[in-house]
Amino acid sequence: MLRSCKDKNMSLNLTSTPRADGFSMPAEFAPHSRTWMLWPQRPDNWRLGGKPAQRAFAAVASAIAQFEPVTVGVNHNQYGNARSMLPPEVRIVEISNNDSWMRDCGPTFVSNGKTVRGIDWIFNAWGGLYNGLYFPWDLDEAVAGKVLEIERVDRYKAPFVLEGGSIHVDGEGTCITTAECLLSPGRNPELTQVEIEAHLMDYLNVEKVLWIPRGVFHDETTGHVDNLACYLRPAEIALTWTEDKSDPQYERSSEALEYLLAQTDARGRKLTIHKIHQPDPILIAPEEAEGVDAVDGTLPREAGDRMAASYINFYFCNGGAIVPTFGDRHDASALQTLQKLLPERRVVGVPAREILLGGGNIHCITQQQPQDPGT
Repeated sequence: MLRSCKDKNMSLNLTSTPRADGFSMPAEFAPHSRTWMLWPQRPDNWRLGGKPAQRAFAAVASAIAQFEPVTVGVNHNQYGNARSMLPPEVRIVEISNNDSWMRDCGPTFVSNGKTVRGIDWIFNAWGGLYNGLYFPWDLDEAVAGKVLEIERVDRYKAPFVLEGGSIHVDGEGTCITTAECLLSPGRNPELTQVEIEAHLMDYLNVEKVLWIPRGVFHDETTGHVDNLACYLRPAEIALTWTEDKSDPQYERSSEALEYLLAQTDARGRKLTIHKIHQPDPILIAPEEAEGVDAVDGTLPREAGDRMAASYINFYFCNGGAIVPTFGDRHDASALQTLQKLLPERRVVGVPAREILLGGGNIHCITQQQPQDPGT
């Protein structure tokens, strides 16, 4: 099962699967030991050299640090800048990266209730050479292994492409995902849906996978589930929603609602769905598009393009929930609804338009490391 390693303080490379070893992915709302993030800087994705985005990332890290430890990985040439912008309680480590989406290129942690291990998925920038968002992605592909080495956490190297934002689990045997994403030809074109589901069961150690048809309209990740729906607790899901039937998102959210209401989870329970109204359509402003460098091979940011804004792209931390806000008329009601649904947590809104401009949001830039019962 293990590749030989004389130093027990190193991260071991495991040749089995989490399922075979009795490990599974905890729900995000389970206790954490810390949060991991990366630091934005690439000028062909983040406007004005990444400075506005860096301020937004720092605000997210500061909000999470009220609840649990935070570690931010940075490229060597941003170490000093990040240190000056982040509060002293946030740990900074040097981790080379192509861009700052820790949810997708970082590890997924699994636990057996006694210790924690990590899954290192194959990362190909959301579609590889078929329809990926940038090239190269070699530094991002190495991020998960480096995080696990820093934490001295043993590693499962998964044999297929997956991003952390494409899955959510309830911690009790059920995974939700979207067919739009996992079956897209840029990920694992050689695998059938049945084969992908078998991999998810082996690596997440779940008993049932729910395949929501599509994600959020114009989501450049090809429909990550974390922008559309998330578990609030087992058998309860929050779903992004709109009442505007002329909005392309109405059809997508409606089909997701219809699908989920017809399903049961791994324990045979019907699902309760809570609608969270999306913000009004948010478009890239001309001055925002002009601040992004144009580079061949990178998805351009063009004025007038609609962004995939959603309040569902929030992050659970110990005792809290960090929710994106957009300066939109629906911000207050979204925060109030989530606070009502999560009375055991403090819901904190953080302005996140600058993160949205880069193609994701708060959940996309964070990755939870579950509490290790053995420490």
